[in-house]
Amino acid sequence: MNSNHFSITANLVNILQRNIQEATITIENRKIKQITIKGEENKTLPYILPGFIDSHIHIESSMLVPSEFARLAVVHGTVATISDPHEIANVCGIAGVHYMIENGKQTPFKFNFGAPSCVPATVFETAGASLDVNAVTELLSLPDIKYLSEMMNFPGVLHKDPEVMQKIAAAHQYGKPVDGHAPGLRGTDAQAYIESGISTDHECFTIEEALDKLTHGMKIIIREGSAAKNFEALYELIDDHPNDIMLCSDDKHPDSLVDGHINQLCARAVAKGIDVFNVLKAACINPVKHYKLDVGLLKEGDAADCILIKDLENFAVLQTYIDGLLVAENGRSFIPSVPATIMNAFNCQPVNASQLAILQNEYPIKDGKIAVMEALDGQLITNKLWLTGTAKHKEWISDTQKDILKIVVVNRYHNAPIAKAFIKNMGLQEGAIASTVAHDSHNIVAVGVDDESLAKAINLLIEVKGGVSAVSNSETITLPLPVAGLMSTDDGYAVAEAYTKIDAFAKTMGSTLSAPYMTLSFMALLVIPYIKISDKGLFDGDGFCFIE
Repeated sequence: MNSNHFSITANLVNILQRNIQEATITIENRKIKQITIKGEENKTLPYILPGFIDSHIHIESSMLVPSEFARLAVVHGTVATISDPHEIANVCGIAGVHYMIENGKQTPFKFNFGAPSCVPATVFETAGASLDVNAVTELLSLPDIKYLSEMMNFPGVLHKDPEVMQKIAAAHQYGKPVDGHAPGLRGTDAQAYIESGISTDHECFTIEEALDKLTHGMKIIIREGSAAKNFEALYELIDDHPNDIMLCSDDKHPDSLVDGHINQLCARAVAKGIDVFNVLKAACINPVKHYKLDVGLLKEGDAADCILIKDLENFAVLQTYIDGLLVAENGRSFIPSVPATIMNAFNCQPVNASQLAILQNEYPIKDGKIAVMEALDGQLITNKLWLTGTAKHKEWISDTQKDILKIVVVNRYHNAPIAKAFIKNMGLQEGAIASTVAHDSHNIVAVGVDDESLAKAINLLIEVKGGVSAVSNSETITLPLPVAGLMSTDDGYAVAEAYTKIDAFAKTMGSTLSAPYMTLSFMALLVIPYIKISDKGLFDGDGFCFIE
């Protein structure tokens, strides 16, 4: 096939005109030169439509550098992402943002990066870097930066914090949209947040919350990731508000990226009876219009960013084209792996088990009960519980029978006191798991049934300067992530296989969570209610303060 001039005959899915017709699409010099309608829908032919777009994702959560993420994503018909490089920015600062942009440019995939708005996310944790108003404005001035990424500091917006408002104003000055992040915000607070100039939210976990925000003019991005799964609660909005809905994964681990991407959400929505044109509007059209993306929409003169699928039910992708280049076919990616450099920020000493003890008189107690985080499968929010603790030698300890386990956060950037607390629903019956993928500051977070296992899992990560680890009574596994302690430079499929192995290993130790490492990674995310833990201590998300 001549990549400069060729034709495709297929059923053209015209999303905006809401019809399907057999057509021949002529592609020349990477653009759609001509579309010739040949007749009615021909069900013996495949269907051609614009490529899928993930409308909010942190590429770092795939544990892959952008160039490797692209190799896996195109197989599922994804041609572009709205990518928030917030994670690497918290570790490596503005240099990390440039790293993502430059690595992504080594592929034809259309990454659209934002300027991280909240680095660090809060003052209640230790990050590796800080992006002030000047740094954010510098990024927003770049053509490679398409938007101001999620404004997590919604209290700062509501109280008109000068630095927060200056960042929003800088985005508006450059004509770039501002993404939101306001879980649970409703009523007049939601209205004030939106009226400050924030146009999207991907954090809604009830349809009532989403409808409230839609009423005030906000666009809702339905999220279905490896940990946070909101599709079931929100999918009806696709038919009810077709112009204001987009789809995203937010955080997607490599094993689930191998399985599928936005194409899976399209299939699920259609299976639930949602109008296929509305589904495709959310998956293909709305992101391009909202973020003003340089992504073709299958019109004459557009860039040839399009996909061929077998049918409009399962959305099995036959071919993916980006700028007229065939980048994937029948499950095989044609994007080659490219060499990637390593950057990081990691400077802490190994820990010993004695440092992880929780003395009875040093831990929050109310009415004789201890503070416990409750992890919820498929959600980022946690419940705040007060439960009867288990003590031994004047220490609070893990209790596998009650499923109350110790959770600790170790500052990775310099030696500091270790934060310690308890968590329910992790399910481990032996050993420990640990990770430096720990939103948003990416310190070391670990959960375990005993201090010796915890220390061992933590030290495995200190040795390789970042990754995920698991320690059982008889075995240890480590998946190193040398780029900022977040990403591997290895082949994406190999990383996915290694992650699948360590994920399964954690489950053999008793975890019943669908994605134990993804859930663990959000236990230090202070901007999500209701109780979390940073490297500085146990945190109350309602009062936005430490629990003394």
